[in-house]
Amino acid sequence: MRIFEGYQKGINLGGWLSQLVGNNDAHFNHFITESDIARIAAFGCDHVRLPVDCDIVFADEGNTILPRIEYIDKCIDWCGSHGLNLVIDLHKTFGYMFSTIDRDYGATFFHDEKLQAAFLRIWTVFARRYGKYADRVAFELLNEVDLPDVVDEWNGIVRKAIETIRPIAPDTWILIGGVRYNAVTSVPTLDIPYDDKIVYNFHCYEPLIFTHQAAPWIAHMPHDFHIAYPLPVGDYAKTAEALGLWQAGEAKPGDEDPISPEYFEKLFLPAIRTAEERNVPLYCGEYGVIDRAPTPDTLRWLRDINAAFAKYGIGRALWTYKVHSFGLTDAHYDDIREEMVKVL
Repeated sequence: MRIFEGYQKGINLGGWLSQLVGNNDAHFNHFITESDIARIAAFGCDHVRLPVDCDIVFADEGNTILPRIEYIDKCIDWCGSHGLNLVIDLHKTFGYMFSTIDRDYGATFFHDEKLQAAFLRIWTVFARRYGKYADRVAFELLNEVDLPDVVDEWNGIVRKAIETIRPIAPDTWILIGGVRYNAVTSVPTLDIPYDDKIVYNFHCYEPLIFTHQAAPWIAHMPHDFHIAYPLPVGDYAKTAEALGLWQAGEAKPGDEDPISPEYFEKLFLPAIRTAEERNVPLYCGEYGVIDRAPTPDTLRWLRDINAAFAKYGIGRALWTYKVHSFGLTDAHYDDIREEMVKVL
């Protein structure tokens, strides 16, 4: 399998230009600064993933560029100064954003040509503005297509987007993920790559009931719920079923395999085989453990999943640098941060 060189060890910058924790000049000027980029470089990372919501940098369905697009420019400059590459991740497009609350939210995007045209306008602007940085800036078309039944529609939109980008940015890496929240098991449903600068992308928070324990945005998740790591795989599935969690993840009841690096290897195997057969690099754009989990268990989980990433040369970006319940630099992780950084 080809390696996504320069994008092997990264961190997300969630909360700055996407899923905002503030929406004023003070937020945009201070939430992420050059000193944060320098710190990430000092962690030994080679890139950052920058989630961007369309309505932060565009208006009028992509016809108007807003001044705040300059924060992307600044981040690219800072990364260049500190030797980091960057993934521009379109986290929200007009008419669609992933949702963990309502699975029908945004379904119209996949059948609405007007909304898809806005999506293509966004990527036309990004290609014109950032295609010149092909040696250190990659494009991720859309974050987490959550609906499971839009495989064909999504593959068609991807093709149009690539056909739009390529005449402008012929050498830029383009990342595409599958349905069911970029599930690793959805990688085989992606179309054959259109050229040799395509990367298959997935996210992994398995087992979800551990990595998202007590998360208030997960339907039917008790806010005081806790579960240890590691346990047999089936224990997580049985507990999720008992709680009525529809988003139980890939764990199945009755699976008595222990969670281990081998579990993640087995989980990743269909994606790895697909990537090998098609000669496509594989990348995990998000993974991490919520700040409600015990930190020793968090560290054990990170060691296991990163061992699988490293064995197969899968690039990855931890979710996330700060806040949003997963922030590496937040106080919850103080006692393990140094070890977390070592195993990223």
